[in-house]
Amino acid sequence: MDTVSQFLTRIRNAGNAKHEKVDVPSSGLRVGIANILQKCGYIRSFKVVRDNKQGMMRVYLRYGSDGSPMIRSIDRISSAGLRRYVGSKEIPMIRNGYGITVLSTSKGIMSGDEAREQNLGGELLFQVW
Repeated sequence: MDTVSQFLTRIRNAGNAKHEKVDVPSSGLRVGIANILQKCGYIRSFKVVRDNKQGMMRVYLRYGSDGSPMIRSIDRISSAGLRRYVGSKEIPMIRNGYGITVLSTSKGIMSGDEAREQNLGGELLFQVW
């Protein structure tokens, strides 16, 4: 199974169920995605707990003053069966700048705005707004 899709689905389901936090298995890719989501204000924070196995990551979700989740929609773009690659000039704008795209580039995981600034393209992982 696609680990990125699994991670996004757990976050989406926890937000819809109004949970304060969600636990997911940790990996370098998931930590990079959580860093971007935290930097852009979609989650409050996250914490990685190491053990002798894979480790666990606890993601603390963020909600608005009315109790609605900050993540209204989170959709996977590139999948295992159909990879989507874009150049720096082709990175899509989501909701006229109110949302973000997350890319996997040669310099690591970054948001679409960061990739445009650094003139980098890569694989479109997902979009969130």
